[in-house]
Amino acid sequence: MEQVNRREFVSTAAAIGATILWAGRTAAASRIAWREDRAAYPEGVASGDPMPDSVILWTRRPFGGTARAMLTAEVALDPDFRQVVATKKVPVLAEADWTCRVLVAGLRPATLYWYRFTDTDGHGSRVGRTLTAPRDDDPRAVRFAFVSCQSVNEGAQNAYRRMIWEDEKAPPEQRLGFVLHLGDFIYEVVEYPDEVPHRYDRTVYDIGRIPDARKVSNFHVPTTLEGYRVVYRAHIHDPDVQDARAYFPFICIGDNHEFSWQGWQSFITYGGGEPEPAQALRVAANQAWWEYIPSRVRKASGPGLDRFVAPAVVNAPIKTLDADGFGDEPNNRAAVGSMTAYRAQRYGRHVDLILTDFHSYKMRDPTGRPEAKDLGFEDFPLFLPQEQAEILDGGRGYDGNRPPAMIPNGAKPVPNFRKDEAPYTVLGRTQKAWLKDRLKGSTATWKVWGATNGTLDMRTDPQNLPEGVSKPWPGEGYATFGGGDFSAAFAERAEIYDLIREGGIDGFVTVSGDRHSFWAGHAAKALPPKKFEPVGITFITGSISAPGLAEALEHGHKTDPLRPLFTVERADGTKEATVNLAIKRGVRAAWEYAQSGDIERARTLTNPDVAPHLEFVDMGGHGYSVVTADAQAIETEFVCIPRPITRAETPDGGPIRYRVAHRAVRWHGGKPVLEQRVLEGDPKLSV
Repeated sequence: MEQVNRREFVSTAAAIGATILWAGRTAAASRIAWREDRAAYPEGVASGDPMPDSVILWTRRPFGGTARAMLTAEVALDPDFRQVVATKKVPVLAEADWTCRVLVAGLRPATLYWYRFTDTDGHGSRVGRTLTAPRDDDPRAVRFAFVSCQSVNEGAQNAYRRMIWEDEKAPPEQRLGFVLHLGDFIYEVVEYPDEVPHRYDRTVYDIGRIPDARKVSNFHVPTTLEGYRVVYRAHIHDPDVQDARAYFPFICIGDNHEFSWQGWQSFITYGGGEPEPAQALRVAANQAWWEYIPSRVRKASGPGLDRFVAPAVVNAPIKTLDADGFGDEPNNRAAVGSMTAYRAQRYGRHVDLILTDFHSYKMRDPTGRPEAKDLGFEDFPLFLPQEQAEILDGGRGYDGNRPPAMIPNGAKPVPNFRKDEAPYTVLGRTQKAWLKDRLKGSTATWKVWGATNGTLDMRTDPQNLPEGVSKPWPGEGYATFGGGDFSAAFAERAEIYDLIREGGIDGFVTVSGDRHSFWAGHAAKALPPKKFEPVGITFITGSISAPGLAEALEHGHKTDPLRPLFTVERADGTKEATVNLAIKRGVRAAWEYAQSGDIERARTLTNPDVAPHLEFVDMGGHGYSVVTADAQAIETEFVCIPRPITRAETPDGGPIRYRVAHRAVRWHGGKPVLEQRVLEGDPKLSV
């Protein structure tokens, strides 16, 4: 390896915190007396962020009675370790919760490797499998899965079992190169089964007790680094999560639950209360993520390659915000800056994977502020008028810097508390500039933006409710389902999409999670009655296991006269998510289907202007999505499994609910076209 490359790897290792292991040019049989002892490595092994010449390896080997120990890491071209290409002693420290991160360099591109760890007494980890990325100019198709939202507290991770089973059966050219995890790897809100045996129709599983936890309603949340570590270990102890990490390299970016469900920057808020400064908690959350997720994220500088050096911060009041709504307080900046997760990775000729962090730099969601409590209408509790959402988002920039003094709200307009504030940002100034530069500079066929939470508008048309169904809708037009994700960042989303259109950037694709539902559609900054101009295509994956909106609606709003717009229970006990129709086809279609059960009749009542951006939506979908990208086209396949409330007993992870593919041929200007194919099952309310 050239000396300049070695220097680059040394610099990279220092930035991300990893021990370097150099692969040799020759292979030889292992000389290590390895004996598999999975109990000694209770969280197994994992690999992450594969590049053409390197990958991060990970394990956890706890020791007692010492602060530091050594393991031997081995990398081989075969699972029997007769062709070992790299061996090195690497440290594990109590200070890092006995986790170990190794940057293996000098590897071959697009090559399958096997790895393991062994302690000085011969106790060995399970054997892991990883795959390096192809060279930047490799013309072969790229194939990967993307996932999000796994809760071992309330569900089973059957989707991973299905994913492994299908990959093992597939021919080599159709196997996955990696799994992209788009956040909520853990759920920091933990229920204890002796307090809450069931939620919805789900059993609450015992995943242990969080030390020094804070009780919030029925949940317990971490308050310390050790609390987060306990939650990570509980999630990785799940056999399907652990097997998936040992089988696939993962590329990960966090969402909200890795820190705090309703948190942002270094703020936390619970139960509708006032925001609290939580700089120490943000640092603890970042450190635990860094320790348990093998990745190339940049940590704050500090001595040592084998541990996270946490900045000393205090939970100081954050009294002022800068022009982008970021807390202008030294401890907040230090806490957020303790880890920089946004990054990009080229994967062959066809994919540039661009990952952004949607919670570390975002402004407070204006729809969640106390000044917004009087917005909306009592008779329509699930709806927020779109005009209100857009005014709140736009701040002083709304309507060409002409924000109204009052927000329309039927007969009771509300003062516009946002009229003198900056437009809402999720990305923050620095990250947004980086994203724009990466999009403009990318030469890959497909620019794939991992946006963690949904970018597709989620709205319906209560102005079209059949006469006599309810009181007239007091809004000016369409209604959204509230804020909370990037679909409500109207101005910032438009800024990115204008860049795509004006810059002639083709092959723009967004993949997201967080919504616990499957969506396929077009990336557009606005919908009718405004001009609809798609600039790319967008996919959202269902959750691995966490409950979704369709499930919540089955158990809530039971006296709401508009309940048929969201869910219906038939005489035989079958429950159907009519909310899918309300979002994709409008309220008249949803109402008709709820009353008659006639899907063809319901489809004839579609409002073509409510969702011209959508080809598919399933608010009750669980599973994963698989992307295949080559020079001509990109395809995303939704693999939906039944609601994962119990662990599957079969090696394939249980049955399939449906399998649906959406394919787009590469476009150069004009509207991207999505071709839909139902491959298995009948997702009739979603298509």
